[in-house]
Amino acid sequence: MPPSSTQYTKLRWLLTVAGLCLYVVDIGTDVGLALKYYQEKHFLRTGLTLVFVMAGVLVTQIFSYVWYRDDMIGPLANTEGGPNISGTSTGAIAVLHLFGMGIFTRYCHLLREGFKVVWRTTNSYTVEERRDVHHILFCLATDLSMLKLLEAFLESVPQLLLQLYIVMGQNECSLMQYFSMAFSFFNIAWALVDYRRCLRRSLPHISEMPSGLPTTIYLLYKLCTITSHILSYTLLLLLSPYSTIAFTVVWLMANIWTHVLQTNFCSSGGLELLYRAVIGVILTFTFFNVKGQDTKVAMFIYYLFYAIVNIVAPSLLALLKPELRTATFFLPVCGLIFGGSVLGLVCLVLYYLLLHPREKWRAADEVDGLGDEIETTRRIRNFLQP
Repeated sequence: MPPSSTQYTKLRWLLTVAGLCLYVVDIGTDVGLALKYYQEKHFLRTGLTLVFVMAGVLVTQIFSYVWYRDDMIGPLANTEGGPNISGTSTGAIAVLHLFGMGIFTRYCHLLREGFKVVWRTTNSYTVEERRDVHHILFCLATDLSMLKLLEAFLESVPQLLLQLYIVMGQNECSLMQYFSMAFSFFNIAWALVDYRRCLRRSLPHISEMPSGLPTTIYLLYKLCTITSHILSYTLLLLLSPYSTIAFTVVWLMANIWTHVLQTNFCSSGGLELLYRAVIGVILTFTFFNVKGQDTKVAMFIYYLFYAIVNIVAPSLLALLKPELRTATFFLPVCGLIFGGSVLGLVCLVLYYLLLHPREKWRAADEVDGLGDEIETTRRIRNFLQP
């Protein structure tokens, strides 16, 4: 039996079901909100809401299909050794992704294969085979968690920013908007923690992220810094809609940074450009290690810029639009920005100084638990490093 830290457990399987439900509800509330805006003849809001949904869906379908296509030729194609993923042809996989079913296909594949391992009692596996099967399940889960992370920053984060802007700027909030913001926030939180835990479990040379205090501190660090940054961006939008130009400049700077680092995540130049553009969006809201390198200096510069934005945004709004200082949202939002910034940065320091798992390099035959390193493992090594 594999060690408990490397087992794909029943709890992990149930959490996958919960993740699927959250994904469906998050998309559903956003589509419902778009329909509400359309009925109210708010066509710009309708368009933006649907653009964010479609951006997340489209990008995840592209990467999901390419990864499936790559995996068709490797041992990950089927945990039972079949020639194709889930017995499905390349053409069928393409059709499913064309209709936006890539994420659901991966969820179904992972839940089916996981069910065979964790819910059916069998003694047909040797200890080594069980280790390999559990490793494959975590590879499948990590691919899915990476796609969910991309979807969260392309759909849930911008959606949260848009809804906050409408609520604070127009002084209106419906029940559907509350639902949309709540599920967007939960989707972001889930994506962050699930991604980090799956990634570290799928790479044998990386120490697992312990549950309990380390996970809680990491979650607080990410959620506090992201939430305070979104609120600061919202205040800048209230100051002037032309702030979107500044956001575009920040995205361009992040995109240029990925070019400077010469990321090599994709097998084709066109997909690499798309990947860098998506990473630029993520870096607009939070910091990730793009190439798995030492990033102490880059992280310091990033969070120095983050702190400046979080100080400048409320200050500019108070100075240039004094009438908003009496608005009911102003003081609570400023408190959340400053409090979230301080708490987030404190949690960042605590996590990386005291709780961050150290790498545990193993012998080559232990690292490549599946014999020759499979395509998915090579890909996962190039994923964003938290």
